[in-house]
Amino acid sequence: MKSSLDNIDQILTEATGEIGKAENIHDLDKIKSTYLGKKGKLTNILKQLTDVAASERPKVGKIVNEAKEKLIGLIEARAKAFKKNLIEKNLNQEAIDVTLPPRGQDLGSNHPITKVRRLLEDFFTNMGFVVVEGPEIETDFYNFTALNIPPHHPARTDHDTFYFADGLMLRTQTSPVQIRAMQEMKLPLRIVCPGRVFRRDNDATHSPMFHQLEMLMVDENLNLANLKWIISKFIKYFFKDDVEYRFRPSYFPFTEPSAEVDIKWKVGGTWRWLELGGCGVVHPNVLKATGVDHKRYSGLAFGFGIDRLAMSYYGIENIRMFFENDLQFLEQF
Repeated sequence: MKSSLDNIDQILTEATGEIGKAENIHDLDKIKSTYLGKKGKLTNILKQLTDVAASERPKVGKIVNEAKEKLIGLIEARAKAFKKNLIEKNLNQEAIDVTLPPRGQDLGSNHPITKVRRLLEDFFTNMGFVVVEGPEIETDFYNFTALNIPPHHPARTDHDTFYFADGLMLRTQTSPVQIRAMQEMKLPLRIVCPGRVFRRDNDATHSPMFHQLEMLMVDENLNLANLKWIISKFIKYFFKDDVEYRFRPSYFPFTEPSAEVDIKWKVGGTWRWLELGGCGVVHPNVLKATGVDHKRYSGLAFGFGIDRLAMSYYGIENIRMFFENDLQFLEQF
């Protein structure tokens, strides 16, 4: 028994000395393996307990376990000291010199479409209009039925509209906001409805997701001349210089009479007409669908594409450039 205890004391002294000389965590791992691993020196003494008298085994086993716990404690303390020193070293190396001048930071800016939208809103709010927004996911009633769009109209097909499984859809225009406003707001009213809309369309001048701003006036004794005056004022305000524009007779289920507004737009050195949007006198069926007395009141409405206006305002030929997140492109604005 005395030989076993002497071995334990010797191993403990030896291991303690090596722990004190260890220079890093890797050295501690080697020491731990040498003395406490499966083939470690203390572990081997436990394996040799069969050679110790049965009455002495508990005592020897207890001394071995106490030695193991002592070594584990010494190793963990030493490892903790290494980690603390490493943290302090890193902190010293990464110290911030507060006397250095700050690094410049690039500030972000509004997207060109956001800038154009705010220009439009400023114009109409200065004329007494109220900005109204609504949900982007709509029902058939607000997106089609209340707007006098018949069941057979091609806009209702899934070739043009994004439908959900439950019959709801992504709105194809901001006109549903007008329907809700006529239901909820007191007449007479003047509103503009900016927002995102969605259609299955994608080319240089069309995008599956784009932005619209629609105007609605409901009052007594309104006519198409009032509408043309507002649109003319808007075009002169927005483009600042004299811009050639025209009204073309057109057809929309929700207005009668209806027209489309075009401006001259230079593309690749060639001038051509660019459609800005549609307009007209609100159809009596739309007024009736919202509970408005169509014999007393009349409505004027138009819807312009904000993206199209941004294209003409900044001289951009491809609408998809607005949505590609190209920083070199966006930083120009």
